[in-house]
Formats: sequence, structure tokens, C-alpha cells
Amino acid sequence: MLEPHVMTPGQTKAVGEVRTALQDLLAGVVRSAVEPDDEATLLTSLQQLDDFFLLVVAGEFNAGKSALINALLGERVLAEGVTPTTADIQLLRHTDQAGARTPGDVREVISTAPLLRDIHLVDTPGTNAIARVHEVLTRRFVPRADLILFVTSADRPFTESERQFLAQIQEWGKKVVMVINKLDLLRTPEDVDTVRTFVRDNFRSLLGIVPEMFVVSARQAFDAQAGGNAEALRDSGIPELRDYILSTLNDAERFRLKLLNPVGVGLRLAERCGSNVDGRLAMLKEDAATVEEIRAQLDGFRREMDRTFQLRLADLDNVLRQFEQRGDTYFEQTFRVGRIFDLLNKSRIQLAFEREVIADLPQQIESRVEEIIDWLVESDLQQWTETRDRLSRRRTEHAERIVGRLASGFDYDRARLLESVGKATDDVLREHDQRAEAARMAESVHLAVTNAALIEAGAVGLGTAVSLLATTTAADVTGILAAGLLATVGFVVLPRRRRKAKETLQRRVALLREQLTGAFTTQFTREADRSVRRIEEAIAPYVQFVEGERDSLTERRQQITAVQSRLSALKASVEAA
Repeated sequence: MLEPHVMTPGQTKAVGEVRTALQDLLAGVVRSAVEPDDEATLLTSLQQLDDFFLLVVAGEFNAGKSALINALLGERVLAEGVTPTTADIQLLRHTDQAGARTPGDVREVISTAPLLRDIHLVDTPGTNAIARVHEVLTRRFVPRADLILFVTSADRPFTESERQFLAQIQEWGKKVVMVINKLDLLRTPEDVDTVRTFVRDNFRSLLGIVPEMFVVSARQAFDAQAGGNAEALRDSGIPELRDYILSTLNDAERFRLKLLNPVGVGLRLAERCGSNVDGRLAMLKEDAATVEEIRAQLDGFRREMDRTFQLRLADLDNVLRQFEQRGDTYFEQTFRVGRIFDLLNKSRIQLAFEREVIADLPQQIESRVEEIIDWLVESDLQQWTETRDRLSRRRTEHAERIVGRLASGFDYDRARLLESVGKATDDVLREHDQRAEAARMAESVHLAVTNAALIEAGAVGLGTAVSLLATTTAADVTGILAAGLLATVGFVVLPRRRRKAKETLQRRVALLREQLTGAFTTQFTREADRSVRRIEEAIAPYVQFVEGERDSLTERRQQITAVQSRLSALKASVEAA
């Protein structure tokens, strides 16, 4: 136990720094980034700073763990057998009155053995026990160990299950001492050397270090102690192991290992936490890329709409130019002296103007307008479809990523959000009525043209508006001609009247072009902006989640890195001491 009154000022400072670093890791990082069991492990490590040194005995069942503990203590305090006898974690501690046991998740066994005065000893269930709950108990207790005695049997040394368990122990940065039990089963010293070499080489291959190792016979030791056979006891190897525990694990070494234990736990959990955060940041990076793709699609959509709209406006303008050209040709051919008597017939001139100049102009304009509206509606639908498809792919990618593992709160929130945003786009597409949308847009265009004062207020078609305008022009022109020709002969008047007629037509066409172009441009801008805005509003929750979580996780990653640096520095300092 690390008691303040027996620690040096340097040790007290080290304990305080470790405690503060673990508290920062717990409060600022772990609670939001790792599993509840990991959080409990960290809490336990904090509590253990004030506990006795914890020596944990682990290994497969029937490796002789309980027998080894009995031999070390010099008394039979634990049951032994050929079947799994340890169903729970058993904590052995010192007392002046032996025999009492406390039931619970961890069973307490008290003993008068001197070995337990400065340490607590833990007996764990076998790592390969048939009852899987035994193995779970062992794995969950390992992070609490300050030192692990790993027991393997001389007749089955370093099995595959032992290899796997040792690899997991090493993840926590634990110091492991290998104990090869059942020495009495080996016939010759050569056999002992062979087993020792086998275990040492496999341990080094697995963990990269050469372990401290003891070859013992717990049964021989216990029988020798009971029979007072000092030589047999010495040959059992137990006294050497006991001396190591009592002398090598002196106060300074126990203090060092005691601090390295929570530091190792903190580093392991900080690494796991950092890995979780990195994974989420990587996922959010892909989400951010999806958002940027959608935004780029919208930008491209808007630019392409502008470009195509200008081409369609040019097509509409070409219809008006052709109308104007027909008018010029008509005036040139009609305003001649040879046709003076025709010019005096106002209704004939007006009908000819409507037939030869106006012709199918209203229908052409109506057709162009319908094409523009259909194009706007189709473009809007296409953009919604592309957005929906991109979000759908992202949902599929997310679902595939979390298959086979328990989804965290982050995964759940993100999946729910993607589902919600995706459903919003699905709803828009499912409820989209292209004919109704085109009718709505056509009405908006007509109203925009009406409001531009092309005609008096009233719900009329563009073709009708153009026809009214052109007919009025014809009436004006023929009226001018009739009034002028009644007063004088045409050699002087006709050229002036022809020029005036052309100018009148040009003004009317220019007005029509200006009002149509202005109304269409205003309405197009409104509709295109509306389309982009609706999509942006639909994906806004997704965008906000990505950007908010990215900022939060980036800050959390910085916190983790800072704590890792502090713990690494503390580990180096403790190891050097």
C-alpha cells in the first residue's frame, strides 16, 4: 500500500501526478469515447493507488495455480483438484486470525502467512475453463494487477490459449513472471532445460522480451514442507520464487510497479480512446467529403443552369429577331407607291401583317417558355435525385462499417441523422408532381411578365400577350399610314412612314424582349435559388452534425494526445527511478 507517511517527497509527487493525469483522462476524455468496462477499469486503477501491491496468479486451469499459492504461503488455504476449482476471483490478504472468508464478486481469503503482510495475492479462474464466465472474470481482473505470475504446466507448456492470453496481458503493459509448474513430471535436467528454453523462446517471440522465469513443483514443495524435508523443498524451486517475491519486490520495486500499473492502464485506454476518436474523425472526414460533393454538385448545378438558361434565352430572342426581320421585310414590300390603294385598306393591311409577320409567333414563344419551364423542373428533379443517391450511398457505407459490432452513441446518432435527412430527400422525390410543378412555375412566369407591365393585369398566356402586342402594333402602323395617305401622295410620305413603322415595331419588340428577358431572368433566378436552398435546408442537419462533431472530436483528440504525453513522461520517469 502506498501510504503518504512512508513515501518520500518524490514518491508523493509522482503519485499525485499519476492521479491527476488519470483523473484528466477520465473526466475529459474516456467517458465519451470508450466502453463502460474501460471506464470502470480506469476508476479501479485510481482507487488502487491507495491499495496494497496486487500480485495476480493467472494461467490455464489444472496448471496448478492454487497448489502454487498454497506452497508459497506454506499452508493449504485454497482447494486443489483436477477440475476447475476456482470459480471466482479470490483475494488473499493477511490477518492475525486465519480462516474467515467474505462472499461476493471477489471472495476474500485471509491468512496469517508472512508473505501477505505487504502484498495482496489474487487467485484467478483458469483462462481455458469450460465455463466461459471463469475466463471473463480473469480477463477483467488482469488490468488491476501490479505484477502477474503466469503459471504454465511442464507437461503442456505454452499452449495456444496461453499464448493468446499473454498477448492480451501485454496490451495492458503488465510485468509478467513466468512460472513453469509440475517440475516433478520432468525426468531429467535435460528435460527441464528443454521446457525452459521452449517457454523462453516462445515468450520472447510473442512479446519481444525475455521473461524472468522459475521452474517449480508446488506439490513437491508442499509435501516437503509437511515432512520437513529441506533438500526436497529446495529442489522444488519454491523457496527461490518466494525469495524473489520477498526480496526483489522490495519497497522501491513495489512502488515502481505500483505506479507503472495505472500509468500502463491509462496509456492503454488513452490509445484505445484515441483510436476511437481517430476512427470517428476518419468517418467524419468521409462525411465532410460527401457534404463537399453535394455542395460542389449544387455549385455546378447552379453554374450549368445559368449557362443553359442564357442559351435558352438566346433561342427565345432569336424568335423575336425573326419576328422583327419579317416586319422589316413586310414594311419594305408593302410601303411602296405601287401599293397605295392597298395601304388605304386598313383591315387588309392589318390582316396581312398578322398573317405574314405575326404568323405563329405566339405559339413559338409559348413553346419556348414551356421548354424552359420543363427544363427547370427536370433539372430540379435531377439535382434532388443526385443528392438522394449520394446520401443513400453514405447510409449504406455507414451500415456496412458497423456490422458485427455494437454501435456507439455516435454511430447511432449519425445513422439516425443520415436516415432522417435521406428520408427528407426521398419524400421530396416521392411527392414530386412534375406536371403540377410545371403549372406552378408557368403561373409564376406569367405573373412575373404581367407584373412587368407587358399587359394589363390578368391571368393570360404569354402567347396571348404577344398577340395583343403585335396586333396593337399592326393597328398603330396601319393607322398612321391611313391618316397620312389621305392627306398627301406617298413619294415623300411613304419613306418617312415606312421608317416610322419600323421604328415602332423595333420599340415594341425591344419592349417585349426587355420585359420577357427581365421577367424570365428574375423568375429563373428565383426558381434556381429556391431549388438550391431547399436542398441545402434538407441536408443542413447533416452538415451541422458533421462540422460540430468534427470540431468536438478534434479538440478531444488534442486532449488525448496531451494526456498520452504526460503519461509517457511519467512512465519514463518511474522506470528510470
